[in-house]
Amino acid sequence: MAWIYLVLAGLFEVGFTTCLRYIDGFRNIVWTVAFVVCIAVSMYLLDLATRTAIPLGTGYAVWTGIGAVGTVVIGMIWFGEPATASRIALIVGLLSCIVGLKVTSGH
Repeated sequence: MAWIYLVLAGLFEVGFTTCLRYIDGFRNIVWTVAFVVCIAVSMYLLDLATRTAIPLGTGYAVWTGIGAVGTVVIGMIWFGEPATASRIALIVGLLSCIVGLKVTSGH
């Protein structure tokens, strides 16, 4: 269950980084509320995951990796950021590291 919490925490991290694009200096109330909710849920789930079964360092690295990969992919799909071969190769590298941390964590 801890790994499910961690993956969900990473997805909510993608949510709060995406909301950053729209909060307009915290003047856009709807996006600001979405940002706060996403970050609160993300931190709560990260806490649950690392409190129960996943070592803190592994959990933080995986959470950050999911957030980084997800945010880059959202940027490419929704915001027209470059989807070059080198960027995609680097995303694959990050995903490989995330999977490697899961496999070697012993949980």
